[in-house]
Amino acid sequence: MNLIISGLQYDIIWENKQANLTKINHLINDVSPATDVILLPEMFTTGFSMNTLELAESMSGNTVNWMKDTAKRIDKVVAGSIIIKEENKYRNRFLWIQPNGKIQFYDKRHSFGLGDEDKHFTNGNIQKIIEYKGWRIFPIICYDLRFPEWIKNRFEYDLIINVANWPSVRATHWRSFLKSRAIENQSYVFGLNRIGIDAKDRHYSGDSEVVDYNGDTMNYLGETEGIISANLSKDKLYSFRKKYPFLKDQDKFDIEI
Repeated sequence: MNLIISGLQYDIIWENKQANLTKINHLINDVSPATDVILLPEMFTTGFSMNTLELAESMSGNTVNWMKDTAKRIDKVVAGSIIIKEENKYRNRFLWIQPNGKIQFYDKRHSFGLGDEDKHFTNGNIQKIIEYKGWRIFPIICYDLRFPEWIKNRFEYDLIINVANWPSVRATHWRSFLKSRAIENQSYVFGLNRIGIDAKDRHYSGDSEVVDYNGDTMNYLGETEGIISANLSKDKLYSFRKKYPFLKDQDKFDIEI
């Protein structure tokens, strides 16, 4: 049982939703018809902006509707994070929208204090498992990647998806964490980042990468605009876990939130 994911890595135009959607629509034209899921970066229409008052949308807003329409039109899941306002709180929300219109979401747990995200956004506190085509998928957002206790594979998931705006100054951390999370959780990891320089003078080198359950790189995209894809095999994953049944020996504990 395989799952094909294609991530779009690009230079996000600062706080310009329509320009970014136009760019995404262009990139989507080059995605393989065999792809099951199209993945977009963190805050894919705005960049990593704290301008929540002007940029936040509702769950019935233009970007969500665009995602729904696009998923239906191309018959693929469309997923990525945007700024959502809900009950007078702002969320950095990962949205997973299927061709049939079903929406699932995850709110970023760890706000990036160094970038003042904690001053503008409310943290999520619910871990989410998305079940799709026989796969169990665990979505996280950018900074979450640093916290293995949150990502611990207690839920028998098969794939971690991380959408990010991860700056190049810590690119070594990014690639190290992707591999570490894959190895310790015996899971595929798909890390999708952006490129370019944003309005806060933060530089992003891309470095999107797909890592398998053994920590080996399946695909990598450096500092260039384009598509990174991977064909993930559930049979190979479970054969590996059967041969090396490390997960059954992990500590079992609860995390107080």
